[in-house]
Amino acid sequence: MLKYCYISLTYDSFGLACGEALNSLTFCFMTKPSSKNSLFERGADVLRAQLKTMPSGPGVYRMVGVKGQVLYVGKAKNLKKRVTSYTQQARLPRRIQRMVAQTYGLEIVVTASEAEALLLEANLIKHYKTPFNVLLRDDKSFPFIVITRDHPYPQLLKHRGAKTQKGWYYGPFASAASVNETLILLQRVFMLRNCSDSYFAARKRPCLQYHIKRCTAPCCGKVSAKDYAQQVSETRAFLSGHSRKAQKQMNEAMQQASDAMDYERAASLRDRIAVLTSIQSRQDVYVEGLGNADVIALHQEGGHSAITVLFFRADRHYGARTYFPAHDEDHESAAILAAFIAQFYADKDVPPLILVSEMPSDSTLLAKALGGKVTFSVPKLDKKKRLMDHAKANAAQALARKMAEQNEQEKLLQALTKIFHLPRVPQRIEVYDNSHIAGQFPVGVMIAAGPEGFLKKTYRKFTIKQAHGQDDFAMMQEVLGRRFKRLLAEDPARTSGVWPDLLLIDGGAGQVGKVTQALADLGIKDIPVIGIAKGPDRHAGQERFFRKGHPPLVLPAQDPVLYYLQRLRDEAHRMAIGTHRAKRAKAISYSGLEEISGIGARRKKALLQHFGSAKAIENARADDIGRVHGISAALAKKIYDYFHGNVVG
Repeated sequence: MLKYCYISLTYDSFGLACGEALNSLTFCFMTKPSSKNSLFERGADVLRAQLKTMPSGPGVYRMVGVKGQVLYVGKAKNLKKRVTSYTQQARLPRRIQRMVAQTYGLEIVVTASEAEALLLEANLIKHYKTPFNVLLRDDKSFPFIVITRDHPYPQLLKHRGAKTQKGWYYGPFASAASVNETLILLQRVFMLRNCSDSYFAARKRPCLQYHIKRCTAPCCGKVSAKDYAQQVSETRAFLSGHSRKAQKQMNEAMQQASDAMDYERAASLRDRIAVLTSIQSRQDVYVEGLGNADVIALHQEGGHSAITVLFFRADRHYGARTYFPAHDEDHESAAILAAFIAQFYADKDVPPLILVSEMPSDSTLLAKALGGKVTFSVPKLDKKKRLMDHAKANAAQALARKMAEQNEQEKLLQALTKIFHLPRVPQRIEVYDNSHIAGQFPVGVMIAAGPEGFLKKTYRKFTIKQAHGQDDFAMMQEVLGRRFKRLLAEDPARTSGVWPDLLLIDGGAGQVGKVTQALADLGIKDIPVIGIAKGPDRHAGQERFFRKGHPPLVLPAQDPVLYYLQRLRDEAHRMAIGTHRAKRAKAISYSGLEEISGIGARRKKALLQHFGSAKAIENARADDIGRVHGISAALAKKIYDYFHGNVVG
C-alpha cells in the first residue's frame, strides 16, 4: 500500500545561497516491505511503486533507510529515468545494489533546472553526511585578511567566518599560521593599526606598536587622515597583486620627504621599502598572470583518494590544504572530483579559474551551478602544468602518509584485541575521565578514537550534577549513565556507528567494577571495559590494566600498545583538566554583581578596579561604594543591600 505526502518548500529552506527562491516540491514515498526474499528486489519494489507518479523533470532524490536515515542523495535531469535505472540490478555496481537493498523510502525535490539540482545535492550531502555518497570531510572555514571600512582609520585584521563586517577581504589563506605571518609583514611595511575601536578611542598616547614601528598611531594624531588613507591604499594595492605599484608609491613618497629635508620620514619609508623588497624576493610561489585561481589535484591509490587544493590570489600562493573524501572503491575519479568541487564551493567564493588534474564529470553543468563565471582547465604546458604537478605530488605524499598511519593504527588495534582478549577489533574506543578540586567544579569528559585516529568531532563534556564531594566512583557512574541512556534512547539497534566497542577509563579495579555495574543496570553487558591505573610510584610506563574477570596486566615498557593507551588516557586527561579549569575560571570571575540591576560591564569593571576583588566590595560600606566613579548613592545602597542580605529593590 502506497503512503504519500506532499510538502511545499523553497530553495532557501536548505540554506543555499542563490539569488532567488526556487519553486520546488518535495514528495515522500514509503511502502510496506515486500514479501520477496531478495533484499535488492524489496528495495527495488519501493522504487517501482513510485514510478507511475514520478515527475520527469530535474530534481534531487534521497534514498531513505528503515529508520528514516538518508542513505544517498543524487541529482537528475530526468527524475523518472534516473530512479528507473536503480531497479535494473544487472546494470548496477555492487555499491549501488547494496544501497537499493537498504532502501525503504524515497524522497524527491523537483527543481527548476539541473544546475539548481546540483547545488541542492551538494548541500544535502554535506548536511546528511550520507554513507553512499562521496563525502567531503574536515571542511573547515578558511581565514582571510580584512581591512575594515566602518572607521575613519581602518584596521588590518585576521577574519574567519561569515563576512558580516564592512571591509575589503583578501584570501582565502590555507591556515591561520600563514595569515599571521602575512599580517606581521604587512604591519612592518604598511603600519596599519590592529587594535579594537574601543582601545583606539581610549588611547591618550601611542602604544607599543607605534614604538616598534608597526603602527603610525592615528589614535594620537601622529599621522594625518590623508597619510593614513595613503597607507590603506598601498596595503590594498599590495594585497590585490599590485606590489610594484605600492613600492613605486612608497619610493615617490620617500623622494618627496627627502626633497623636503624630512629625513626621519624618508628613512622610515626606506626601511619599509627594504622589507617590501625582501617579501617580494622570497615569495615562495609567484605566478605572474595567474590572477585568482585554485589548483585542485586528485590522487588515488588502493581505493582511497587525496585531493590537494592550492590557493592563488593576485598571482600569489596563499597556501595549500589536502582533503581525504570518503567514498566506495568503485567511484570513478571524475565523479569524485565533481562531488568534491560541488561540496567544497557550496559555501565559499569561487575563483574565475579552477585548474584540475582531470576534467570533472558534468563540468559544464558544474560550472553553471557555481555561478557560470568559472572556467575549468586541465593544464598541459608551462607554469600551470608545473603547479598541477606540484599539487599532484602533494596529494600523493599526503595519501601515502595517511595510509601508513592507518596501517599502523590497524596493527595497534589488532594487537590491543589480542592482548586483552577482546571479542572483535574495536572500531570505536571511548575514553572517560573526571576532574575536580576537592569535589568543587566537577566535570567529566569523553573522547573517542578509531582506525583513523582521534574522532574530535564526537568528544563530549559533562557537568557533574548529582554526585557530591570527592566520590570519583559516583561521578563516573553519572557520566556513563547519562551517555548510555541517551544512546539507548536514540539508537537502540546500534546502527548509527556511534556505539563504542571498548571503554577505557582512568582508574583501577574499583572503577572498572562500578562502570561495569552501571552498564549492566542499563542492560548493556557486551562492551568491554578496561581500567588504566598508574603503578605504585605513579610513573608513566608502570601502568597496570584491569578488566573484570581477568588478572591485572602490566605491559612491557617499550610496547607500542602501551604507548597507544597512554596517548588515549592523556588526551582524555588533557580535555578533563582544560574543561575543569575553564569552569573554575568562569566561577571565580563571577562576582555576584551580575545579578544586580543597573550593574553592567563598565560599572562592574570600575568597582573591581577600585576595590581589587569582589570580596572587598562585599565588605565595603555603602559610602565607600558610592565614591566609585559612575556609582550613584542609590546604586551604592542597592549593592550594599545585596551583599548583606537585604531586599534589593
